[in-house]
Amino acid sequence: MIQNFILMNGYGIFVWAAFAITFITCFILYYKTLKTLKKHEKDFADELNKLSSDQRTIVLEKSKIATKVLASYNKSI
Repeated sequence: MIQNFILMNGYGIFVWAAFAITFITCFILYYKTLKTLKKHEKDFADELNKLSSDQRTIVLEKSKIATKVLASYNKSI
């Protein structure tokens, strides 16, 4: 029964290859996206650290996203 499921009347190789290609492609896209996100978070944190303390405080008070990005960046360090 399991052998019939795996072989799928001779089409199993195509079906399982399609599943493998799909999962590998999704993983590669996820990895690249995560890598790009971490790079942008690092660049944003570097820019934020270049600001004076008064300017940094103003930016962090006005932007909820900035505080979340900075908090997630600090957790990953």
